[in-house]
Amino acid sequence: MSRWITVLCLLWISTAVWATTPLLPEQQRVPGGVAILEIGVEQQPRPEVRYKRKNVLTLQHQGKWLAIVGIPLSSEPGKHDVHVRAPGSTDWRSLSFTVEPRDYPEQRITVPNKRHVNPNDEDMARIKRERTVIANAKSRWTDTQIATRFRLPVSGIRSSEFGLKRFFNDQPRRPHGGIDIAASGGTPIYAPADGVVIETGDFFFSGNCIFIDHGQGLLTFYAHLSHIDVVPGQTLKVGEKIGEVGQTGRSTGDHLHWSVGLNQTWVNPDLFLDAP
Repeated sequence: MSRWITVLCLLWISTAVWATTPLLPEQQRVPGGVAILEIGVEQQPRPEVRYKRKNVLTLQHQGKWLAIVGIPLSSEPGKHDVHVRAPGSTDWRSLSFTVEPRDYPEQRITVPNKRHVNPNDEDMARIKRERTVIANAKSRWTDTQIATRFRLPVSGIRSSEFGLKRFFNDQPRRPHGGIDIAASGGTPIYAPADGVVIETGDFFFSGNCIFIDHGQGLLTFYAHLSHIDVVPGQTLKVGEKIGEVGQTGRSTGDHLHWSVGLNQTWVNPDLFLDAP
């Protein structure tokens, strides 16, 4: 009997440890991907890490400190450096990793509203104001780590992948910084993990949208909603309804555009998704 009690205790302990160990995103060291780097042992204080002058998410995992680095889609293949320093120190050390090439396919979209491709002066003034709001949302930093993995926020059909080289009315634009999930207008959208609402609003390109903070520069972004159910500052639990699918902004049909941000750059959301 004592032997079985010991086995059960060991199972309970291992389960408890697993439950408190954060699940890591999938590593893909490509433009738009994620690099996971060892930066110290768990017994040391949390190191400070920067990449391209941006703060980087760090966490403890299996006895080590790890840096979870978002790689911009615009990154060139080759050697990249992050900079690491101990708390209270003024000395930075460099840690290198290699970004591998990744060629994303093209996507060509016909947009009936010509102003959503070539905005007029009034539109551009609005877009400029909105860029400041978006930049402030993307740069939000909280030391608390809330989540590292996500569920899909809506049920639907994947209609556009991350990283696509996009052409609107045959004019080249920025690569696709998220994934599109087609669903009927009014389909509920749910928080994919715990978090805090950073910002909501109606933007020229994105329509009705939401930014959610998941801690240490990890955020999620939701665009083209028909309705928003949350307000800035609101604390969310995974599975809580945040809005409904629509086609506001630059959109040719009902769908959710969903992005994941890390150290102020958009990265592939698929790397953060829990298994179905």
